[in-house]
Amino acid sequence: MKALVALILLIQLPICKAVPAAPPAPLGCDDPESEAAAEFAVNYINGHSHHGYKFALNRIDNIRVLPQGLNNEIVFLELDLLETTCHILSPTPLANCTVRSFTQHAVEGDCDVKLQKLDGKLSVLASKCHSHADSREDILQLCPACPLLASLNNTEVLTAVTAALNDHNSKTADAYLRLLEIGRARIQYHPVHIVYVEFAVAATNCSAEAAKDNADACQLLPDDQSNFGFCTATMATQPSQNLQVDCQLYGHQVPTPDVPFLSRAFYPTSQDTSAGLVPSVVQGFTNHNLRLSHNSPVASESSSSEFPTSMLSAKSVAKRAVAEVAQHDKVPRPVGFVPPPPPPCPGKIRHFKI
Repeated sequence: MKALVALILLIQLPICKAVPAAPPAPLGCDDPESEAAAEFAVNYINGHSHHGYKFALNRIDNIRVLPQGLNNEIVFLELDLLETTCHILSPTPLANCTVRSFTQHAVEGDCDVKLQKLDGKLSVLASKCHSHADSREDILQLCPACPLLASLNNTEVLTAVTAALNDHNSKTADAYLRLLEIGRARIQYHPVHIVYVEFAVAATNCSAEAAKDNADACQLLPDDQSNFGFCTATMATQPSQNLQVDCQLYGHQVPTPDVPFLSRAFYPTSQDTSAGLVPSVVQGFTNHNLRLSHNSPVASESSSSEFPTSMLSAKSVAKRAVAEVAQHDKVPRPVGFVPPPPPPCPGKIRHFKI
């Protein structure tokens, strides 16, 4: 009898239907988690670049997160970067590096980065980048008198670098320096003809005085003693000649897992000037392309095995965000539920837009 009464009471209780838990909202490009992933990716890009300068984050274009299991996610980032004044060999932290201004003929980097977040720890699985200088027309429209980037193997540029390094070596009492690479160069034609150059150098096992007898015998210091530096020079040729050179050595740096290249960053070449080596990878280019160091075919979501071909499309970032929200709206919602707005992507511009 008691069992029957209990059964009747249970039948009379209101039946509550569980509402499925809503999936987490997509990350926005300016969310703290997105910015942390972007910072990690930018540090990786700079630490694994072989040539040129460090880049700073300008904007997060897009972020997509794919859950892979418990505490395991694959993160795809699309990043806009801007070149800084710090060479990749410089020990200066990125936070202290100055982004080149628009009128200095800025260089932009576009990067796709694939990361894994496992138990809260990020690691980069692949990176693919391309960097390019802003158009000459854009610079001249804003600043008609500004000097523009010149090809790194331009004859005037090579002449200026050779003269600058020879001038430094002739006046220093320290180690004889050799050229590692030309970083960038600009030429101004009016009212004074001026060539501006920047280049990376390395100390050799010779003093500058000893090198006067046989500079060809001077070799770069071994890894455990290496000492890299950076020079800037301005050479005016008309209406009068003038040369100003400033070289600074960084001191010995110990390679780390985050910055593994250092002296191995530079490709050997048979081309030579009296000042040192001119890497053949820059022939005809005005900037060192990030593609030389970051060119993985699986860095973007469109080429990743995590995405079935049927899931991929050529949607714009905005359309992709709207589609994701629409998909989430198919999940049963409590009465009065207000769907979240599309994730804000692309994110904010930190410096300026090219």
